[in-house]
Amino acid sequence: MQVINTVGRRKTAVARIYMKPGKGDVTINGREMANYFPTEVLQIILNQPFGVVNATGKYDLKVNVRGGGIAGQAEAIRMAIARALCEADTENRPPLKKEGFLTRDSRMVERKKYGRRKARKRFQFSKR
Repeated sequence: MQVINTVGRRKTAVARIYMKPGKGDVTINGREMANYFPTEVLQIILNQPFGVVNATGKYDLKVNVRGGGIAGQAEAIRMAIARALCEADTENRPPLKKEGFLTRDSRMVERKKYGRRKARKRFQFSKR
């Protein structure tokens, strides 16, 4: 029984997962998945790779995730799971690639510039 270790990233969130064959237990930062991600949308995002390759409930996951918000963390975990499923079985790669789960979403928050309120928004202009 080997443990597969992979990393997934999204925005500033970094997820490290340890996947081994089991009955579908997911522990995120020492807490249950339903406890860590209370909304159903985030739980669906997390389980998408398993649904694509029909592996729901076949693996136990231990996840360490840091940085970002909960949406970014969920997508980082999704990428790590997809990478781990590819490592577990090479047959899983084409369907996961087609769904786009193996592609790093490189979009980041644009930095704030000086002389501006935000990255692009100007301060209010007053003619008089």
